Amino acid sequence: MADFFQNGEITTLHDLHSRPLEALEAELCSFAKATPMTLLLPCLFSELERPALAKIIDELAKVEYLDQIIIGLDGASEAQFSYAKKYFSRLPQKHNILWNDGDRLQEVHQLLKEENLAPSERGKGYNVWYCMGYFLAGGNSRILALHDCDILTYERSLLAKLLYPIANPLFQFKFCKGYYYRKANNTLNGRVMRLLVTPLVRSLKKFFKDNHFLEYIDSFRYPLSGEFSMVVDVVDNVRIPYDWGLEIGILHDVYRSHNLNKICQVDIANAYDHKHQDLSIGNREHGLFRMAIDICKALFRKMATNGQVFSQEIFRSIKATYYRTALDFVERYYCDAVMNGLILDRHNEEKAIELFSTAIIHAGDAFLKNPQLTPVIPSWNRVASAQPDILKKISDAVESDNY
Repeated sequence: MADFFQNGEITTLHDLHSRPLEALEAELCSFAKATPMTLLLPCLFSELERPALAKIIDELAKVEYLDQIIIGLDGASEAQFSYAKKYFSRLPQKHNILWNDGDRLQEVHQLLKEENLAPSERGKGYNVWYCMGYFLAGGNSRILALHDCDILTYERSLLAKLLYPIANPLFQFKFCKGYYYRKANNTLNGRVMRLLVTPLVRSLKKFFKDNHFLEYIDSFRYPLSGEFSMVVDVVDNVRIPYDWGLEIGILHDVYRSHNLNKICQVDIANAYDHKHQDLSIGNREHGLFRMAIDICKALFRKMATNGQVFSQEIFRSIKATYYRTALDFVERYYCDAVMNGLILDRHNEEKAIELFSTAIIHAGDAFLKNPQLTPVIPSWNRVASAQPDILKKISDAVESDNY
């Protein structure tokens, strides 16, 4: 995109003239000699049965600069784990699978659970956290990148662009977030980002003036993207949520611990499509309803840790302001979509806004009823301090499962 504008609190790295992928990869191969890089792939076994992951593996097989690939596998029986080992065997890079449902890793989990150091719920955060532990146990790679396994439009250039800002020794960044725009079947997607997060953050900024954390979140073009890269020191100290607040939680923890000039975002794809969630109207335990509640709770909790005070009256006012702001955004997105020949259904957009308005109230009620709840998994730095041999136990469990 022809865009070089720098706005907000962090550096934005654009795709200004589509630099050849071969040039990026050649530099990454050079960087990798001194700074080994690892890719983390968190997935459900069900994703091995879908076309998106097969294409991702085909693309990754062409990547020469990775030191290793770590695959976090959830929802797999013993037979399915054996199938997964064969499925990923075509990767030429060193790779291992964390069989999160296997006896060996479950023993490690129970050990940590007894010390109140383990994730209390299963989900993507649980998967990513244990993969991070295994990454740290290796002690070789200096950079970790992560992307989802349901990307239908995946090209290996996404990974190259995601790693380059962290790997280039001339740059100072420690954390990099990917961004893109969501499109499928000529339709503008990304409803949770477009219709919940941005309007909600803009609404909160009206209530809480000069809130630096809100300015920071609003600087990201796609704060909910599942694609990011970081140096090993960030991996060691970051605390991540186990629910749908994962991305917001990681952004907050990086914000809390690092100077903003160490954080950047990068344009990693011209368009992006992946598995879609239903709105799940009437069922707040599933789909976008559950996702929206978790994201709102994450935002409210992070603001509270920075000293913000909330009440039922404030949440009602936030909901009303959000609703009007989100409707204004529908008009903006409609014009943008039409100009670009894309489809945007106003009725479905407003249905989503109504659902997200309800999610804000549910999230506010949940926060007020249990303000001390912190669905955040401890950092590996803390866990290793409490259990000095825990990383070796994870490494031994993974190695035994894979060989």
